Amino acid sequence: MIVSMIQIIFEIPDIDNIKEKRRVIKSITEKLRRRYRLTAAEVDLQDSLSFSQIGGALVSNSRSHGETVLQKAFNMIENETPVRIQDMKIHSEEF
Repeated sequence: MIVSMIQIIFEIPDIDNIKEKRRVIKSITEKLRRRYRLTAAEVDLQDSLSFSQIGGALVSNSRSHGETVLQKAFNMIENETPVRIQDMKIHSEEF
């Protein structure tokens, strides 16, 4: 069993309150779940108004498959959401 994980830190520009931030985060995590079948959540920077950290994971039987799916998910966030990516890491573990 291979668990592939992604961690993304991004800035959400032009956010005025925490409610708007939560709406953006929820939209991103729902897209990740629906399109790529990832488990995803905001994992850090909850108290920051303009920054967020999302973590996601996918279980599969192939490291290359898991990392390919995560790269596609990252590209979707980069191209289809109103955020500025600050950092991204993909990592896989075999269990």
